[in-house]
Amino acid sequence: MKTGRVVRRAPGFGGTLMATLFACASVTPSLLPRTWLYQGVMCAVTGILGYAVGAAAGALGRAMIAYRLPERGRRIAWQLLIAGGGALATVALLYGVDWQRDLRALMGMDTRITWFPPVIFAIAVSLFTIFLVTARLVRLGGRKLIAWLDRFVPIYVGHVLGVLVIGLVVVVFANDVVFSAFVARVSEVSSVTNAGTHPGVHRPTSTLVSGGPRSLVTWESLGREGRRFTGTATTRARLAAFSGRPAADPIRVYVGLDATRSPQAQAALAVRELERTGAFDRPVLAVLGTTGTGWVDQHVADALEYMYNGSTAMVALQYSYLPSWASFLLDREKAAAAGRALFEAVRARWAVLPPADRPKLVLSGESLGSYQLEGAFRDLEDLAARADGAVFVGPPNANHIWRSVTNGREPGSPVWRPVYQAGKTVRFAQRPDDLGRPADPWPHPRVVYLQNASDPVVWWSPELIYRRPAWLEGERGPGVNPEMNWFPLVTFWQVLVDLTEGLSVPPGHGHRYGPNIVDGWAAVAAPPGWSTSDTERLRALINS
Repeated sequence: MKTGRVVRRAPGFGGTLMATLFACASVTPSLLPRTWLYQGVMCAVTGILGYAVGAAAGALGRAMIAYRLPERGRRIAWQLLIAGGGALATVALLYGVDWQRDLRALMGMDTRITWFPPVIFAIAVSLFTIFLVTARLVRLGGRKLIAWLDRFVPIYVGHVLGVLVIGLVVVVFANDVVFSAFVARVSEVSSVTNAGTHPGVHRPTSTLVSGGPRSLVTWESLGREGRRFTGTATTRARLAAFSGRPAADPIRVYVGLDATRSPQAQAALAVRELERTGAFDRPVLAVLGTTGTGWVDQHVADALEYMYNGSTAMVALQYSYLPSWASFLLDREKAAAAGRALFEAVRARWAVLPPADRPKLVLSGESLGSYQLEGAFRDLEDLAARADGAVFVGPPNANHIWRSVTNGREPGSPVWRPVYQAGKTVRFAQRPDDLGRPADPWPHPRVVYLQNASDPVVWWSPELIYRRPAWLEGERGPGVNPEMNWFPLVTFWQVLVDLTEGLSVPPGHGHRYGPNIVDGWAAVAAPPGWSTSDTERLRALINS
């Protein structure tokens, strides 16, 4: 057998053309700044996607059209492609650094960055070659299998069986070997991490937090993020320093996965812990959503405690050890089930109280935590009917209530700041003054979505593969580069990579919300006597 039959003489023309175009398109700006290393990897991945598209189109064209260019014509076409592709790649890589600097300037970041076009090119070509050789080896195996099958069955049957077998082997290998092994390793590492404790976090001495004295939940069972949540409750001294008045000890209830495995059992234990601490006697009770590891945004908890001078109660539970991205892929329904179990259990206990004695029942969750809590409701009307308000931060594109409201926005309102039913229940904000739009009355209960126009968590979705997103139509949101464009497949991969950089930008961009959470709580659940100046003071404190 000749070596040329394994690797073939050279990459195909159509595949090479589309690989070049895709790779160059990947250099254009996306939602967040990226490093030269990420750019090299991105070029390789988008390049191989483009090659697959071009190779498939070329094969289809050859099957449908019998005409072939003469040898001289093919040689000229390749010369033009090599020269034009090289020039295009050079221009794209040189412009890439300017695009990245412009994006960083738009977000108030340092524009002095390192950008190595030759190294980016070398990384892209090396990885692309590995991907291409692997794909061709798979194709060679498929051809050998089909040739063997054709000896025993009719040719068309052999071809179909060969394609099915190779496809099945690739899927099984990718899913059950590569992906499953990777997830198992991530799960193992996450489980070990969950057993640890963040530096500086110690078992609390307050009886009003889980894991403390007389708690029904042991300190060890809380998990790493649960221990941080309960072990860092705002102290009375800090609360009093802000308010100028004697403060109360906050109540923080948390149930980790190690306490009990069933979401219903976790929720029941959480309610008993709320009863033990006297949470239903507080003026406000917040049900908080967690991310995959059980993480709760400290800004969400701290801001509400400062607003109420410690007279608050909060409850959350852990449903996974995995990081958010893995939980989103594997445990999404588990997250929603946990959210439903917790909210229903808390609300059932809350509902037996006399209406005049009930605390304000509010919700908050960031990222996957918002997905978790949205799972407790059918739609926005159900949420507003059964809760006293909600602050959702950086909601994933998969949130069903968020999608319904966004898709039903009033004509003319941009997708990054939609207006729904004149803003009578729900409003969206990237900046504090966004909550005042529209100027129509905004009665309680209120729902706030804090979402940055440059947050990939909010805007990444599989639809980016084949459809231009609404957030790139018309007026761009704050912080979105005007030079960003949509390319099939490419933009999907760009924004997917942006997810890894969501916290590497200043507050108000990417997946960082910082002091804007204060404005969300002030709009939804401000205590009596709370003023605009109080909000500004608390914003400064949270942002410090």
